[in-house]
Amino acid sequence: MTATRPPVLLRTIAVLVPLVAGGGAAALFIQYSSAAGLTPWAWVSAALLTLSTAWLAWGAMLALVGLWPTPRAVPSAATIRGRTCVLMPVCNEDPAPTFARVAAMMAALKDAPATIHFAILSDSSRPETMAGEAYWFSRLMAETGGEGRLFYRRRERNTGRKAGNIADFFRRSGAAYDYAVILDADSLMEPTTILQMIRRMEAEPRLGLIQTLPVIVRAGSIFGRAMQFAAAFYSPVFARGLARLQGGAGPFWGHNAIVRTRAWAESCGLPELPGSPPFGGHILSHDIVEAAMLARAGWDVRVDPDLGGSYEEGPESLIEYARRDRRWCQGNLQHLGLLASKGFRSMSRFHMLHGAVGYLMSPLWFALLVMWALIGVGEDASVLTYFSETNPLRPTWPEMTDSRHVLVVVLMYAMLIAPKLLGVAALPLTGARFAEFGGGWRFALSFLTEIILSILYAPILMVQQMIAVFRTLLGLQKGWSPQARDGGHYGLATLLKCHLIETVSGTALVAGMIAGLVSLWLLPIAVSLVLAVPLSALSGRSLGGTVARWLGTRDDYAAPPITRAARHYRDELKAILDGATARAAAE
Repeated sequence: MTATRPPVLLRTIAVLVPLVAGGGAAALFIQYSSAAGLTPWAWVSAALLTLSTAWLAWGAMLALVGLWPTPRAVPSAATIRGRTCVLMPVCNEDPAPTFARVAAMMAALKDAPATIHFAILSDSSRPETMAGEAYWFSRLMAETGGEGRLFYRRRERNTGRKAGNIADFFRRSGAAYDYAVILDADSLMEPTTILQMIRRMEAEPRLGLIQTLPVIVRAGSIFGRAMQFAAAFYSPVFARGLARLQGGAGPFWGHNAIVRTRAWAESCGLPELPGSPPFGGHILSHDIVEAAMLARAGWDVRVDPDLGGSYEEGPESLIEYARRDRRWCQGNLQHLGLLASKGFRSMSRFHMLHGAVGYLMSPLWFALLVMWALIGVGEDASVLTYFSETNPLRPTWPEMTDSRHVLVVVLMYAMLIAPKLLGVAALPLTGARFAEFGGGWRFALSFLTEIILSILYAPILMVQQMIAVFRTLLGLQKGWSPQARDGGHYGLATLLKCHLIETVSGTALVAGMIAGLVSLWLLPIAVSLVLAVPLSALSGRSLGGTVARWLGTRDDYAAPPITRAARHYRDELKAILDGATARAAAE
């Protein structure tokens, strides 16, 4: 089996440009620092600056590469020969919306020219959840005539978590199907998307996995709406850039994807890593590893961002986002021990390294922030002599208002915002019109709002990711609790506990500015950190239609049929449950 050849020249350019940008920023910093003499601290700062700038430049470069879509051949609407099972793994999720999503997809695919079954794979352990799943399964079977199309199974022990749940299905039932569509509990997919994925698999026998680009829907809070808007406009350009660079070793994000069952069964048996957690035991972020194993076996793995109609839900508050991020951090750092595994393709190793470095950058950014804060605003300072004999208690720091330093800061902010601008610029290239998003002025207002919110929340998220890294390294991260998909309101004690480090750090920065020890150019970061508690409380608040008008996406102005159907089934199921509860109370 021959794998798709990677675009070597394009990959080389995409990697070299960020490295050159990082080296240039470091050179400017070293040139400034050399006027007063270089110390080990100056070299450490330069190294941190190189990594930070290169990381931001990589995001900008990926967006630039993805400015134009990658054309995909669309298979004809021929009769589908293979059998497909849509898998929905769940673990202590609210059964009503879960089964409503399944009901919506089943109804949409009822008359499809293909054999498509649905399997709800439960790892739930809470008694009320298990009872709810059994109840809704029986209701759904009765109302849809799902005999032979809909299956439900619950494991007594959730060994290996989601990866083990899916592996259990493949061991028991995988041979009965040619393809499997893997979802999450909050996933939805249009029937045309599912059928198109199956047809692409049948048209290209070497394909082992196709990953779609899920779009966030149903967000109601300020934080959730900002994430939904950002994902709608910026994620596609990143995904197209990734699609151009992936060759046959693309990513797998764990859901909203289709796999070839034979390829999966032959290639994706996950080992249990030696040692104890956080780096030993079951592989937590299994998806990237499974993609690497498929590519190693010669199967093509790719993301197809042109496939629309793929949806998911996101966290509704900053705290819920941070909780999810802590789980992901543990799994991604675990990948560092797998980089040297035999046979993995270079792009697969890059995906694993990229995920781990994404979390490690936050401690580096925080360290860079601390060091630049300490550099301060003193006059006639020497990097070699921060403390003098005549003034041993108060350091004298070198001046940081030099134009070269300002240029470094401007370049970093430019690279942070550049992918957003490229994402907007790419919209007309995909045939989209701003009228579909509420019109030009409404889009511009939403775009500005999202940038302001991202600037406000970025320092807080930096600290939260740093906490996640240290929790993982210290072995404090335990378990993967289910996401509170509708949550967003927390008491003051919880907010203070969660954001103590941000509040203390921001207060220290502000105090340093008042005392003249810290440069004022750090004020935007300091303000965000000081206001971490109220900003976090605000993140989960909903302003109803006001936010929807400000941060509206195409799916808000013209809701996809599958999301409308899922909402209808959800309301119907909840009405049934409320009626049954009322009758029981009356009796």
